[in-house]
Amino acid sequence: MPPALSLPDKATAPFCPTAVEGSIALPAAGATRWGRGLRFVGPGLLVAVGYMDPGNWATDIAAGSRFGFDLLFVVLFSSLAAILLQSLALRLGIASGLDLAQACRARYSRGATLGLWALAELAILATDIAEVLGGALAIRLLTGLPLWAGVLLTGFDMLLVLGLKGRGFRQVEAIIAALIGTIALCFLIEFVIVPPDGAAIGAGLLPDVSRLAQPGALAVAIGIVGATVMPHNLYLHSSIVRTRAIPEDEAGKRAAIRLANWDSAAALLIAGVINGAILTLAAQAFHMTGHGAVTTIDGAYRMLDPITGAGAAALFFGIALLASGQSSTFTGTIAGQVVLEGFLDLSIPCWQRRLITRAIAILPALAGVLIWSDEGVGPLLVLTQILLSLQLPFAVWPLIRASGDPALMNALPAPPWTRGLAWIVFAAIAAANLWLIGSFFA
Repeated sequence: MPPALSLPDKATAPFCPTAVEGSIALPAAGATRWGRGLRFVGPGLLVAVGYMDPGNWATDIAAGSRFGFDLLFVVLFSSLAAILLQSLALRLGIASGLDLAQACRARYSRGATLGLWALAELAILATDIAEVLGGALAIRLLTGLPLWAGVLLTGFDMLLVLGLKGRGFRQVEAIIAALIGTIALCFLIEFVIVPPDGAAIGAGLLPDVSRLAQPGALAVAIGIVGATVMPHNLYLHSSIVRTRAIPEDEAGKRAAIRLANWDSAAALLIAGVINGAILTLAAQAFHMTGHGAVTTIDGAYRMLDPITGAGAAALFFGIALLASGQSSTFTGTIAGQVVLEGFLDLSIPCWQRRLITRAIAILPALAGVLIWSDEGVGPLLVLTQILLSLQLPFAVWPLIRASGDPALMNALPAPPWTRGLAWIVFAAIAAANLWLIGSFFA
């Protein structure tokens, strides 16, 4: 029987930590398998919320409305790729005791480290811009305030970070779980109002690369990948998995990796189902009814009521969007701390990090809203997700290399078959990105 794993005596590390706190836990006598497993539930939820942020909504709605169920297999591929890559990230954190940013600083030159740090910061900024735009849209849809006012109001989410100062990760994880539950419940209600076509869903999940030949389909598919497999989540997961106290021996670490993988896979499957639900709702409500031009979040909100004949459909859509944006706020803040401290060995207060990131994100979001008005929000959201996809290889490459290094991983490197699959995912993402770049110059 594997050794028992438990949380530190102080519950967990405090929210937005500068270092993982807690002591090595001894095996608990009589601990059940369920008891050990439940103690490891949580980090996967914090990672999963990044896979259902407003950027995902934009790409999934565009995919479902324009191409029906045809790109559902891309959502499936992205979710499986996310589970694979996050498994490497958590293994790195548990086996080596380092997060991905720290591992990069230990392995690469100063110049390469600074370059990877800059790319990671750009990924976090792109994600935060999507959160600002999504939050502003949710505020406008639910309250009627102008979009520019909603953008400014998103700056007050820093109060949530301040309110959680000093709190343990268990409290943060509980809030995240409640927000994810809210999103899931809202979409369950949506499907009661708009029943999906099961046969069409099944056909869409079957891989068929020829569907990407449709005009604009590959660009949207790349956006889905970028929105799903987010670079900063790889840094985040390799760090927060260490908020659990883990035995120092090899058997204890193996048990920790196994339990963390269950936690991660379950949470990411939930995120994948929600992403598929967003695409399915758009396909069923818009594409199947001849409203394929509805490709934006606000357009989807406005059209749900007249198409379905139920005002509740739009209401729950708006509530789910607001919950999505707020849940991503927490993980973006923690990821920013992990990246800054890991790459640069520099620590600043959590609220300052949040203030700087959100202030920088508000400027381009506000400029886009003022220049292009409401019509520019959808394209801006999709653009942020394409940018994330372009940056993804620069996080995946060092992750695969580090997780396979026996010297770094303390006799627990990732199995060759896992790394082989990860290299295939890397090659597929890199090839798609190169095609997209080439198409701009064609």
